[in-house]
Amino acid sequence: MTRPISIGLAQMGSPPGDAGANRTAAAEAAKLLFDQGAQLVVLPELAVPWYTVNSDEVAGHAEPLWGPTVDAWAAAAADHSGLIVGGFCERDGGEFYNTAVVVDQTGVIGHYRKLHLFADEKTCFTPGDRGLPVVDTQVGRIGLCICYDLRFVEVVRVLALSGAEIVCVPSAWITGFDAKRWDASGFCPQAHGAVLQANLNQVFVACASQVGEHSGFEFLGSSVVVDSFGRVVAGPLGGSENEQHVVDVDLDEVQRAQTRGSLIHPRDDRRTDVYGVSYDGSML
Repeated sequence: MTRPISIGLAQMGSPPGDAGANRTAAAEAAKLLFDQGAQLVVLPELAVPWYTVNSDEVAGHAEPLWGPTVDAWAAAAADHSGLIVGGFCERDGGEFYNTAVVVDQTGVIGHYRKLHLFADEKTCFTPGDRGLPVVDTQVGRIGLCICYDLRFVEVVRVLALSGAEIVCVPSAWITGFDAKRWDASGFCPQAHGAVLQANLNQVFVACASQVGEHSGFEFLGSSVVVDSFGRVVAGPLGGSENEQHVVDVDLDEVQRAQTRGSLIHPRDDRRTDVYGVSYDGSML
């Protein structure tokens, strides 16, 4: 059996200064990928307004969940009967969140707020309070996290054990955690982490990163799609340019990846009598 779907990566930079232009650019990138056959498009972290850790910029450009960005992405999704996963700056009362959403033609069907804030993000964003959602969609079960969340191995493990088939990771990969930028094959360290997480957890991982130099940050690009055996099926995309890519995958690989040999069953081989992952009041 096969369950083919097409995933589009929209690697792009969001220059500071014009949130409306970046909102339009993100929607246009999604439309371009839909026109190339993508059913699911992944956009970067804080594609709107742009990646910023300036408190005034965050407060000035944050928007409600059901605001202009979701409206623009829902319209793009509706025109192509597709799904968009992307990141923007959310305002909820007096709090500001680094947020990722799954959007279809009806609007938000999945809503995540970044749990692990990176560096100066802690000065302007509130830590996430919506757990680690897994969303049933027309293409499969999508799990959400953002960028630095991948550095915490429990995140993808919880999503996988909660039934995610594709973990979508809007990202703005920068230096700071690792000294190295890219290896000889164009992988930044964060992309290598995505490869390892996909293999160990038997899920697809799709990461779309910001790219270029903006607001004093050097974004690393290196966007990837990795299958549930840890094989890189798209990317790494370049380290300095906007780039789009569509890849066809088979979600039935998720089930097949859980058997690696006659006596090798990674999920069944977990010693849950000895350890477990506690999430939302349950042990996984």
